[in-house]
Amino acid sequence: MKKLAIIVSAVLLVALPLFSGEFYINLSTQVLIAVIFAMSLNLLVGYGGMTSLGHASYMGLSGYIVAILCTQHGFGNGSAALISIIGTTVCAALFGLLALRATGLSFLMITLALSQVLWGLAYRMTSVTNGDNGITGITRPLPFGVSLESPEHFYWFTLLVSALGFGAMAIFVRSSFGSSLKGVRDQPRRMAALGFNPWMIRWLTFIYSGFWAGIAGLLYVYYHKYIHPTSLSITNSAEGLLGVIAGGSGTLGGPVVGAALVSLLKNYASAYIERWNMLLGLIFLLIVLFMPTGIVPGARKLLNRVWRTQP
Repeated sequence: MKKLAIIVSAVLLVALPLFSGEFYINLSTQVLIAVIFAMSLNLLVGYGGMTSLGHASYMGLSGYIVAILCTQHGFGNGSAALISIIGTTVCAALFGLLALRATGLSFLMITLALSQVLWGLAYRMTSVTNGDNGITGITRPLPFGVSLESPEHFYWFTLLVSALGFGAMAIFVRSSFGSSLKGVRDQPRRMAALGFNPWMIRWLTFIYSGFWAGIAGLLYVYYHKYIHPTSLSITNSAEGLLGVIAGGSGTLGGPVVGAALVSLLKNYASAYIERWNMLLGLIFLLIVLFMPTGIVPGARKLLNRVWRTQP
């Protein structure tokens, strides 16, 4: 049953551009980008027990590197993307060295402070980032000679990257390293007594999480063809965190459902409801009250109860 649902969902996602208009194709693309970002944050929050409010740093930094290299220094999209991913991953490694000196609330505040530094630099370094005006003139890449300018082609490209990201992160959390990460999250002292290095496990996870946030940043900047300091803002980090918590942290499907919910409310419901943030807050309140572990774990428990009560 589960495999059948996965196959049907995959077919519907692939075929979506064939029966949807341009608006819904673009909306679905934005949802997929938000999903990759939330899944990367879930590695820290759900599996590592490290709540971060600065994860948008890597998405925004990745986008800015590509935009600056392509528009100001004449780099091609391929080389710029590669440099962007390397630079973002190195930045995550450096930020991890600083943030992992603390845990809990202190860790959260350090990640927030570091992200605010990048956000401030994006606003102040106008000669490089163009400040509040942002950077325009970004073109989409041509992977294997295929143009991504059409909404359909870019959607399929984003869907492919999302599927690869989901698979890679699923393998990561289900591996022996993922098991040790969950052990460090739950019993760090016991894991250290068993010979593991909790700090190193957390640091490597921090780097891997930043890598995938950088991938989301590449898709973000190629989709919008524009980058602005708000991409580094605390609002973007908070929306990703909200998606992880609402969907169910520490699960593979939770961030997918949660990020889709937040993204749809932000990009679709906001067109009809002026104060969509209030609606999001109300929905989140209902989730906390009736499904405190998140939508996916809560729905799973509800289905199990229904199946058990059936004769």
